[in-house]
Amino acid sequence: MAIMWNKITWYSQVVAVVLALGIFGVGFWLGRYSVQLGGPTVRLVSPAATSTELGESVVNDVTFSCDGSKTIRSIFHPHDVQLLLSDGRNLTVPQAISASGARYATQDESFVFWTKGDTAFITEGPATTYENCVLMPQPE
Repeated sequence: MAIMWNKITWYSQVVAVVLALGIFGVGFWLGRYSVQLGGPTVRLVSPAATSTELGESVVNDVTFSCDGSKTIRSIFHPHDVQLLLSDGRNLTVPQAISASGARYATQDESFVFWTKGDTAFITEGPATTYENCVLMPQPE
């Protein structure tokens, strides 16, 4: 019996369907697995915890003074920023793509921290909650 490679048989149809479903299943599983590895986009931490206690390397630690007597302490790490806000919140936000300056945002863009040079601001949803922020002088 000779094998005919140019003829569609029920075997080849079954193999094609199994391969297509298998490839889709593996892709779906890998996608779910990579999301699980990523963890949460915003991580709330204890107000008493500092970046060195959390075991992370610190690139820079600066404070911004904003309108309305608000402040933002920004502890920059290689891939995210820890923000200690004057309203008592302490959160870590991952770095995001920016055309200019440094931008940190949640995955759904509901919280965005922008900094460029000596200025910064925070938007939460459609509102700018911390605006006209300027870098405070570093104590010597």
